[in-house]
Amino acid sequence: MLKTTKTSLAALAVALAAPAVIAVPAQAQEAAAQDVAPLQNLVDEVAIPYEEFQLENGLTVIVHEDRKAPIVGVAVWYNVGSKDEPKGQTGFAHLFEHLMFNGSENAPNDYFQYLQEMGATDYNGTTNFDRTNYFQTVPTGALERALWLESDRMGYLLGAVTQEKLDNQRGVVQNEKRQGDNQPGGLVFYEIVKTLYPEGHPYDHTPIGSMADLDAASLEDVRNWFRDNYGPNNATLVLAGDISPAEARPLVEKYFGPIARGPVNEPAQAKVTELTEDVRVVMQDQVAAANIAKYWSVPGITDRDLTALTVGANILGGLASSRLDNMLVRDEQIAVGVSAGNFAFQRVGILNLGATVRPGVEIETVEKRLDEIIAQYIAEGPTEDEVRRSATANLASTIRGLEQVGGFGGKAVTLAQGEVLAGDPGFFERQLEILATLTPAEVQAAMKKWMTKPSLTLVLQPGERTGEYEEAASVAASDADEAEAAPGANEITVTKERPAPPISELSDLEFPDVTETTLSNGITVYYAQRDAVPVTRVALSFDAGSAADPLEKRGLEGLTLGLMDEGTTTRTSQELAEAKERLGAVISFGGGSDRSTVTLSSLSANLAPSLELMTDIVRNPAFDQDELERVRTQTVTGIQQSLKSPEGLAFFTISPLIYGSNNAYGAPETVETVQAITREDLIDFKQRWLRPDNADIFVVSDMALSEVMPGLEAAFGNWKAPSVPKGTKAFDNIATAPESSRIVLVNRPNSPQSYIIGGQITDVDAKDPAIIDLFNANNALGGNFLARLNMNLRETKGWSYGVRGSVNRQENAVSYFVSAPVQADRTGDAMAELIREVDEFVTTRGVTDEELTRIVNNEILQLPGQYETAGAVLSAIQGNVMYDRPMDYQETLAESYRAQTRESLDAAARAAIDPDRFTWVIVGDAEQVRPQLESLGLPVETVQPE
Repeated sequence: MLKTTKTSLAALAVALAAPAVIAVPAQAQEAAAQDVAPLQNLVDEVAIPYEEFQLENGLTVIVHEDRKAPIVGVAVWYNVGSKDEPKGQTGFAHLFEHLMFNGSENAPNDYFQYLQEMGATDYNGTTNFDRTNYFQTVPTGALERALWLESDRMGYLLGAVTQEKLDNQRGVVQNEKRQGDNQPGGLVFYEIVKTLYPEGHPYDHTPIGSMADLDAASLEDVRNWFRDNYGPNNATLVLAGDISPAEARPLVEKYFGPIARGPVNEPAQAKVTELTEDVRVVMQDQVAAANIAKYWSVPGITDRDLTALTVGANILGGLASSRLDNMLVRDEQIAVGVSAGNFAFQRVGILNLGATVRPGVEIETVEKRLDEIIAQYIAEGPTEDEVRRSATANLASTIRGLEQVGGFGGKAVTLAQGEVLAGDPGFFERQLEILATLTPAEVQAAMKKWMTKPSLTLVLQPGERTGEYEEAASVAASDADEAEAAPGANEITVTKERPAPPISELSDLEFPDVTETTLSNGITVYYAQRDAVPVTRVALSFDAGSAADPLEKRGLEGLTLGLMDEGTTTRTSQELAEAKERLGAVISFGGGSDRSTVTLSSLSANLAPSLELMTDIVRNPAFDQDELERVRTQTVTGIQQSLKSPEGLAFFTISPLIYGSNNAYGAPETVETVQAITREDLIDFKQRWLRPDNADIFVVSDMALSEVMPGLEAAFGNWKAPSVPKGTKAFDNIATAPESSRIVLVNRPNSPQSYIIGGQITDVDAKDPAIIDLFNANNALGGNFLARLNMNLRETKGWSYGVRGSVNRQENAVSYFVSAPVQADRTGDAMAELIREVDEFVTTRGVTDEELTRIVNNEILQLPGQYETAGAVLSAIQGNVMYDRPMDYQETLAESYRAQTRESLDAAARAAIDPDRFTWVIVGDAEQVRPQLESLGLPVETVQPE
């Protein structure tokens, strides 16, 4: 099972006088610790009962029954990934993942069309080294349609794979590669794989493949790839949700049974490689601070050492209380962040540790300390408490993920992963049992066994990028719009007629009842019950947000929230981190522009001590000056790093141009505004904004309200507001849209893609119920995969990996944005298409009948899946309060959607969007891009980022 902590593998290279203090004496802390549920008890609560059977053609079927909602998670996993690709065909597994979304013989259109017709949610497909998977969660009444759809692309695909589709998806995949490569540190993963896995090793190339191999892929090549790898006897189907094995079997037999067997892919065997000596590589890129990362090749997921290595890495650098955090970040303050992870694949894994160097500190200093701490850890081993904390945090994350029947980490995926990669759907149970009984000695032995072997040390430092982009052999020649196929080459051949089954009657959304009550001090509590998993979520929401920041001190709200978790008057930041880990609790801070929210996700068995911890953090922050300076440095480094990425630079540039630079929504935080913040500012912000008379509490739990309220009352019921007045926000200086459009070109040399973003402020009232007409109008223009902008630039032209239009709704302003990362040599063409599409949509070519039907049906049918999780319910209730909506609002949506017409959607779009008043920002290589913009007829200003 792939385990990550803090960051993804690719991202590793970048990388007081407080009011109303509540004392928490040592004996109370000890008592709270004693209330923690035993780890084995938590393990015993995790169960995914299933039944497994196999069809005559070899298809493995796994069914898990979960009647919590009228939805079913459908997952199809194929036993083929990039490690199974022969030389000269790298990227084929991933390319075929794309092609299998582009239509089959009886469902020839884009598969997202059929998924939306069913009201599917959580749908996607992914490819990694070891497998290719497809998944969707559908209403129970649409399950038969989903099985027909999945079986058609398994058994009846090749007649629909045409040269036109191959050329198009080749372009999309190559733009996906460009998009990843264009990020700071985007070339690092190639170096890691090349160093750890020598040529000829199955893991010697990344799943995205090479431009050259993608260029060379012929139609017959990809068809043979399908014939060899996608038969039913090389696949596993998992159904999880509102269905029993007895109900599932005849449906699966009906749709998958007639499909003929194919060859069986025997997954490539691969040894765990071992470097003969330590390797040190230094690379440069557009990063704000140097990053040092160490990598070891370790065993894959079925090895006994998997869990020990994962826990060991977490203790060393993954947990908030990790040793590297404590020593390098908190105590010595020579790093601004650390990371660790054990990324286990089927045959091999990559164990890594990293640290981002604090600006001004020598790289050699941090690298030396990193090596010393690793050596000390291996020599001493972890403590029992460290192992238990890591195990509890791991288990709590697993429990939360299993609330979903589908999605990226739900029950269907868990069962499929175990079957395909470990030969056991219940593989997760074995891992959890190991987790519950793991000893410090086992962790130490695993770390000593693998981390004393030679390793790769990769240093990524600021500077001119090291390494070159691999570009397609001929970018223009591969464009789908220019491909000239032989007559008839793009015709679809149907080998067997398979009519689509009807969608049965579907259940309406049953949004949980919301109870409103108050604590003794007047804080309103909104409660809803969801009992799918033993978890309680509590959100303490303040009417503040980043909009409460003074303009000259933008970032104050974020810095205040960040410091609340870095020590209270009774606990240090390390003690807070350790306490959360013992409880398996997650306490997060955020909320966006209009709200500041502290959210607790607690195992219900540990709710009482978790609430005690939450109230200490909220009510008693120490705002220690040393911690402030440390977090300030991290924040400044984060701002600087965000401005190295194309997206970050684009949004930083466009926000003040859309909203105006002198208001709460438009002025971005900068290094200068964050540097100006004092400790007194933090205290003042908390007193004026983060107070009980400016707060609401939202709860979604498997526990009854009567069981939850005593803990809430104890934590927050006696909290008194300070004497200073509450803060006020001003929204009277938001800009209006300019009289004419213009382009601001931000020069970012050596960029294989340009990041385009355009938009305008609108006159829409964020609290007007009719805003849903604008949302659904945008679903035709840019709001989802099938929208015109994406279908044009991605699915027709192949110039982009994805294009979106979005209605950006804040409490006191609504804006509209279009964003499109496009290959650099097509920037001007893409801009012309974006402008044309938006203009035609609001003038001559509004919403069509087909679009209206598809969009409305999708919005209605997906409602049960959309609110499957407690987290989604919690967010919805908070939105109802912010936008003054009734608590049954979600249950009224279906009727509102049914009332929509082409005219109502067109009117909403035309009232909000004026393409002649857009501000466009393009982040790209100005030397290559600017000449392409000359024909657009818009003024262009080129700027150099500081």
